[in-house]
Amino acid sequence: MRNEQEMMDLILHKAESDERIRAVYMNGSRTNPNVLKDIFQDYDIVYVVTELAPFIKERAWIADFGKLLMMQEPDKNNFGKEIDSEILHSYGLLMLFTDGNRIDLQLKTKAKMLEEYELDKLTIPLLDKDNILPQISEPTDEDYHLQQPTKEAYDSYTNNFWWCLQNVAKGIWRDELPYAKQMFELTMRDALDVMVSWWIGIQTDFQVSTGKLGKYFKKYLPASYWKLYEETYSNANYENMWDSIVVTCELFRVLAKDVAVHFRFTYPVEDDRNMMAYLAQVRNLSADAEGVF
Repeated sequence: MRNEQEMMDLILHKAESDERIRAVYMNGSRTNPNVLKDIFQDYDIVYVVTELAPFIKERAWIADFGKLLMMQEPDKNNFGKEIDSEILHSYGLLMLFTDGNRIDLQLKTKAKMLEEYELDKLTIPLLDKDNILPQISEPTDEDYHLQQPTKEAYDSYTNNFWWCLQNVAKGIWRDELPYAKQMFELTMRDALDVMVSWWIGIQTDFQVSTGKLGKYFKKYLPASYWKLYEETYSNANYENMWDSIVVTCELFRVLAKDVAVHFRFTYPVEDDRNMMAYLAQVRNLSADAEGVF
């Protein structure tokens, strides 16, 4: 596997030798001083080019980076139709190579770069042939730090968590596994993860990021809470799903109460009590039950 120095030399050499590429900068995790480097980190690179169409229409230049294992073009996928490369101002090429390295390359016009360059504080300039890159400060992840909840947001997430329990429960009783699983992950899990983030924010004075999809939760949660979080995941066995739901409620309750105390919000005790009773009732229903109660 090519190391970081080899990859950066390759990326910059390509830009230096191609007159169509006028500037290069990098953003993403490799510019974040608070992220540990590992073998799976991709290279988030932006080439500022004179025009996009030649790069999109003729692809031989991609081979300069190595042998492709697979490539994705998000802009092409999102459009779902033929692309008019003559009018584009930005285009992405996500490239995974056979040695395991990945380059997420964005091609941008100068105009598009000037619109966006200073918006991402995790940016490092690498090459500027024409002195077109604006002056920026040292990279910081402060824009990704956890944000304090408003009362309205807290009320909304706690209400949605307890309300959507009924949907998960009926999905299990009906033997509708995909529905039950999706409803759990898209509603209960979403609310739980938000509450986990707010709780971690309190412990860290909202000066950290928990990463995309909560990937750093384990780093910031106490071991006992992390163990509970692990147990919120289950398999396709309904009894295991019921157990994980109960654990999810337990963890959500503990965290939500702490958040409420800290910000002087009101935790919905009655919703909690009523829905836990409802869950217990549905869990014990026979398959041919003619009523919930």
